[in-house]
Amino acid sequence: MKPNHTAAQWDLPEIEQLLERRPVRLETGITRNAAGQLVVAVRTDMHGCKGRMLDWWFKYFETTQHIKWWHPHDHVEHRGWDSKWKKGESYIGASIHAVESLSDIPPVAAKLKFHAPEEAFAPDRLRLAYAQGDVAAAVYARIGFGDHIQLDENGDPQDGHMLHIATDTPFGCVLRSRFLLGLSADQPVDEVPDNLGLSLMRHCYTEFTYLSRFLPSLYYGEHANGEAVPLPW
Repeated sequence: MKPNHTAAQWDLPEIEQLLERRPVRLETGITRNAAGQLVVAVRTDMHGCKGRMLDWWFKYFETTQHIKWWHPHDHVEHRGWDSKWKKGESYIGASIHAVESLSDIPPVAAKLKFHAPEEAFAPDRLRLAYAQGDVAAAVYARIGFGDHIQLDENGDPQDGHMLHIATDTPFGCVLRSRFLLGLSADQPVDEVPDNLGLSLMRHCYTEFTYLSRFLPSLYYGEHANGEAVPLPW
């Protein structure tokens, strides 16, 4: 069995800094690590949303209509979760298949397999960030694109990694997203162009901005986590 990919393999010292509230060197933009792999950073201010709502969303959405709410332009088709997804309970260990565009890049099939975020960070450091209120939600997945996605023996896509770290704020939450692309042995890193990263950056910012506009109402309308709806007046 291959070892887990850890934060050290991102080859970016600021990855662990995502567990803190303070700004980091790259909040939104693209860069390359020492191996030449493409790193995409995105910061999205999600007004009215809290981290627990984001975590719940991944336990809720399951149709093409749902993902079109999420990004009406780029999301094309939801092809389903596998049997490890438990609606309302857990998405860790589950895989999802979908078809989506990345801004000006035409639609392509994608597979994401979700892992516990403790695999991306030192578990003790992540638990401390939760306890201190610096992290409200963390979503980690391994990702692959195309009709013939390379998988390892654990069924993990080999093209890249995805992280979403939410920090609650008075206005809602700040979402910091990171993507690492160019991991596949079948594709040299110099074949992963900067334009792909820029399109992914725009796509990610847009989808979570759209999500922030309806997620609170859906969350409370579905009585997620058994919470009562707060009265605005």
